[in-house]
Parts: sequence; C-alpha cells; structure tokens
Amino acid sequence: MSPEDKLGRLEANLKSLGKVLVTFSGGVDSTFLAAVATKVLGENCFAVTAVSQTMARREREAVVSIGQQLGLQDRHFVLTSNELTRPGFAENPTNRCAHCKAELFDVADPLAKKLGISAILLGTNTNDLGDYRPGIAEAKKRGALAPMVDADLSKDEIRSLSKAMGLSTWNKPQLACLSSRFPYGTTITESNLKQVDGLEELLVELGFSDLRVRYHGDVARIEVPKHQLALAVEHSDRIVTAAKRFGFTYAALDLQGFRSGSLNESLIQIKRN
Repeated sequence: MSPEDKLGRLEANLKSLGKVLVTFSGGVDSTFLAAVATKVLGENCFAVTAVSQTMARREREAVVSIGQQLGLQDRHFVLTSNELTRPGFAENPTNRCAHCKAELFDVADPLAKKLGISAILLGTNTNDLGDYRPGIAEAKKRGALAPMVDADLSKDEIRSLSKAMGLSTWNKPQLACLSSRFPYGTTITESNLKQVDGLEELLVELGFSDLRVRYHGDVARIEVPKHQLALAVEHSDRIVTAAKRFGFTYAALDLQGFRSGSLNESLIQIKRN
C-alpha cells in the first residue's frame, strides 16, 4: 500500500472518531497527526501539550508556534505536568516511560472529559513498535488510540507526507524527553535536567542536527550523527568549556554516533546474557 493510500486510511479512521484530542509535542509525528485531524475534523480537533522540567526548553518554546501554524490556536491547551513528583519516576526505573505516560493522561483525561472527547490520540508510528517502549503499553492501558499505527504508517512515510503537505516539521530531528538522557537507575533531578538541556542547547547553536547529551554523573556522553563527528572535534574547546559551565567534569564524544534509545542497549545486553 502506498503512503498516499495509508493517508487515506488514516483520514477515514479519524473521520469515524468525530472529535479527538491529540497529545501534541510539536514533533514530526504529533504535528502530522494534528494536521491531518484538523483537515478532516476541523474545529473538532483539539490538542494538549503537557509541559514539565523534562521537556527541552527549545521544544517548550516551539510547540506553541507550531500549534498556531496548524491553526489550532484556542484549541491547543498547554498544561503543566510534573513527572518528578510522581512516585517512582525520579528513581528512573526501566519502566520510567510508563510513569511519564501515566502523568500525561492524568493531565489529558480531565481535559478530554471537559471537552466531551472520548478519543485521545498518540502520534505513535510503526517504527516505535520495535524498541523497548513501556510508555506505549501504559497509554494503551489508559485507552489511548494510535491511528497512525492502525494505518500502518512508518516514520519515513510520515516525513514524506509531511513534506508534501508543507509542514515545517517534516525534517525535524527526532525528539525524546530529557529523562531519556539518564541511564536506568540514575536519579533524575531538576538540576541535572538543566545540565543536559543547557549543553544540548549549545550543541544546537553549533549546528548539530540529531543529538543527545547522555548523563553519566561527571561525564556528558555526547551523541551526534557520524557525519558530524569531525564538527564536534572542531568545536571541542567550546563544547568542553560549556560542559564544565553546566556542571560536568568531562565531555566525551560517542564514536558510534547518534542513535535513538542508546540507553536501552544495556537492557538488550542483559536479556541476551
């Protein structure tokens, strides 16, 4: 089935729901989903963004602007959440993402009820199903729908369709909350989140695309695309200076390059053994 045919299936599924609330981060997937839902349902498409310390500052600033580009305006609700106060989250267990999704739905559910909406949508795509994703399982348990999975849409297809639709996010780097920078079992604090966020901001300013600053105590393990490793070496003095300014003692460059979910690699290795 072509991407266009899958888009048609997605539109039909959304139309059948009548009125929806999209959990909206401003990333590639949720922006595409919100755009298609707005096209199909018009003013019956609403969006909610849960903002907390685990959301990168640049994303907090961008999500409102992207919502306005989609024409959501007063149908986009930006609400405060606080995963760090949720029992079990800050300890960073292997099912941390389940706690995060539970917090999201504790924010989204009351809003959906107030708006008279029964369908809360996630921007999950088929590629998300192959990694360790306890958050998806928690969202499903809470009754969330994943219409892009139902339409069999992959990440590449969503990017391609987003480009054809003129969405500014079509080539946006892959997102993940700042908590994903911490190895499982490492306590997550507000101050450590700021360390990671600050150094990532600097890397964005230096021109890096997909990137992660993984927190390892005194060490910031930096992942950038392999084709940008030389750029990182070129800017090594600025990166080291910034890392120290944000509270790290060392800045290490990961020679494997950027890869989403790299902290799950230790879990996979444990399972193999």
